[in-house]
Amino acid sequence: MAEVPMLEVQNITKRFKGLTAVKNVSFSIKQGGITGMIGPNGAGKSTTFNMICGYYPPTEGKIFYKGEDITEKKAFEYTNMKIARTFQIMKPLKNLSVLDNVIASSYFGHAGAKNAKEARERAMDVLQFTGLFEKRHVLSKDMGTPDQKRLEMARALATKPEMLFLDENMAGLNPAETEEAIHLIRKINESGVTILLIEHIMQAVVSLCEEVIVLHHGEKIAEGTPEQVMNDPYVMEVYLGMKKEDAHA
Repeated sequence: MAEVPMLEVQNITKRFKGLTAVKNVSFSIKQGGITGMIGPNGAGKSTTFNMICGYYPPTEGKIFYKGEDITEKKAFEYTNMKIARTFQIMKPLKNLSVLDNVIASSYFGHAGAKNAKEARERAMDVLQFTGLFEKRHVLSKDMGTPDQKRLEMARALATKPEMLFLDENMAGLNPAETEEAIHLIRKINESGVTILLIEHIMQAVVSLCEEVIVLHHGEKIAEGTPEQVMNDPYVMEVYLGMKKEDAHA
C-alpha cells in the first residue's frame, strides 16, 4: 500500500477578480523531508504558500494533509493540526522579550501549554534548541534581522509542529548567517519535522532540499531533485536568466 503523503496539493488555482495568480498546481510532500519551492518574483510562490497555509481558499482544487481534506480549513486551525509557519516579514510581539514571545506561542495548538510553568519550560527548551537562549531577555524589537528570523522559527516550534512552512527565512542574511540558518533548519528537520520552504538563495535550496518545485507565471514548470531542476533548460532560462549552452560557456 502506497504511503499517504504528508501534504498533497491537487490542481489548485487562485483567481483574484479574474486575474489568475496560480493555475492548476499539483505536488505532494512525503513525511520527514525538506521540500523547496522556487521561482522568479511574481511566480505565484506566496499565493500558493498562502493557500496551503489556509490564508486564501483556492478558487479550484484540493489540499490534503495526511490524507485529510483541509481545503476549507482556516489559518487559525492549523496549529491544532500540528502545522506551523513563519512569515517573510517578521511578526514578533515587538515590546515583549524573546522569552515572552516564545512563551506566548507555547499556549497555542494541539499541545498548548496548560499552565505558566509548562509554557516557560517549553520556551526555554526551544530557545536552547534555536540558539537564542542567551538573548532571552532582549526585547524582540531590539534584535537584528538574523535573530528575528530565528525567533520566527522558535515561535513556530513552540507549538510542537509536525510540519513547518518557512517563508524566505534566509532573505537579507549574509553568507555566514545563511549557513547558520541552514544548520538550524537541518536540525529542525532531523528532530522529526517535515519542512516546505520558499527560498531565493539557491545555496540553501541545494544544500537542504531533497525535492524542489519550480513555479513560473503561476504554473509549475519543473519538479525533482535540486540537481535535476538546476539542469532543466527551461528553469535555467526563466529562473537563472540563461540558456543551458550559456551555462557551459
